[in-house]
Amino acid sequence: MEFRSFDGNAADRPSASSESTGRVLVVGPYLRERRGDADAQAYSHVRDTDARLEEAVGLARAIDLTVVEAVTAPLSQIRPATYLGKGKVEELAGLIAANEIGIVVMDCALSPIQQRNLEKELKAKVLDRTGLILEIFGRRAKTKEGTLQVELAHLNYQRSRLVRSWTHLERQRGGFGFMGGPGETQIEADRRMIGDRIARLEADLRKVQATRRLHRAGRQRVPYRVVALVGYTNAGKSTLFNRLTRADVQAEDMLFATLDPTLRALTLPHGGKAMLSDTVGFISNLPTQLVAAFRATLEEVLEADIILHVRDISHEDAEAQQSDVDNVLRKLGIDTEASARILEVWNKIDRFPPDERENLANIAARRPPEKPCFMVSAETGEGIDALLNAIEERLAAARVTLDLQIDAADGAGVSWLHRNAEILVKELHDGHFDMVVRVDETKRDVVISKYGAVLHPVEH
Repeated sequence: MEFRSFDGNAADRPSASSESTGRVLVVGPYLRERRGDADAQAYSHVRDTDARLEEAVGLARAIDLTVVEAVTAPLSQIRPATYLGKGKVEELAGLIAANEIGIVVMDCALSPIQQRNLEKELKAKVLDRTGLILEIFGRRAKTKEGTLQVELAHLNYQRSRLVRSWTHLERQRGGFGFMGGPGETQIEADRRMIGDRIARLEADLRKVQATRRLHRAGRQRVPYRVVALVGYTNAGKSTLFNRLTRADVQAEDMLFATLDPTLRALTLPHGGKAMLSDTVGFISNLPTQLVAAFRATLEEVLEADIILHVRDISHEDAEAQQSDVDNVLRKLGIDTEASARILEVWNKIDRFPPDERENLANIAARRPPEKPCFMVSAETGEGIDALLNAIEERLAAARVTLDLQIDAADGAGVSWLHRNAEILVKELHDGHFDMVVRVDETKRDVVISKYGAVLHPVEH
């Protein structure tokens, strides 16, 4: 096994305001890539092992765990009983005892049997990747829908596991108590009670989602387009969101700092308006429970007119992260290859020296016109104007511009236009308004027949 020590490094400790939850060992049990081994090649060949381990450490830190050691454990095969081979389990047990480690984070999905057996052999609490991410989401969810989604995912995860609690972990800190201690009584979950709770949660969730659909329908009646930010967690989406909208959304250097979707008005270069949506960050091997649970939360992406795929282009695993995001988008039903509404944003270019930045610009310039990318720094503001211009052009391309006249006394007609069109020009002449409006193609014929509108001449 390869070891990486984190003990004694202040940057790797929880903040002073948070309670320590014990000394933690992070284990990366990664399958070796072998020719013809589809399971190993499907994921490992696109992601660097060190980057995977560092990401797992970041996930542990996201819930204030004190990581003192991180090790990779290359596997030739997965053992049904303990995931790891006997020798590696014994080696880990010695490391745990020597370093007084209380929690082991396994960067993989464990079966209930594997988790219980490892806890018995290692004499420490074992948390797998799914449980860890659910714990993070449980602490970060703020809206009613987000809270319901996470609890539903948690209960589905717990169906096959024992219900545990950690008595010295304050419940008001959030989370779901996946980190119960090995010496505690473990109570078998009552499947019927869990099933009843799931049914109630699903009913509550349907009501919340119905309300969200009404709100979305209301926004659709207002002529504002929706632009959605997506990207790998910690790619800088929230910082870009704040830069574009002058908002103050939580933007921290922490995995999953944003969980609940946020909407703000976006002002375009020529005064037009759009709605900008910040969404939860994606991550590799996102637990299936959360892909399903947060589908509703990601409906803003499905409904968006433009999707900004924000990438941390400075990250050592940028290409693999892009692949992971594309995979999630495809699971949501979005064709990432054919969709003209996806704009790629290469963020954090301020981290590159001039020569490397020039090389990046050359790579970007060689991309096909239908798949442009925009080099920006959400931190410094570099490249933001070009990105806003591109957003405006893409939104305008899907709409039609019309000229019309309307009697100034026709209050109902003027009001209808304000609700259903973007007013570009409105000038009063001799008791009537000369107007230039922009509308969706779906409303073009209505405006033409109702107000005698004509196509606005195209400037050359």
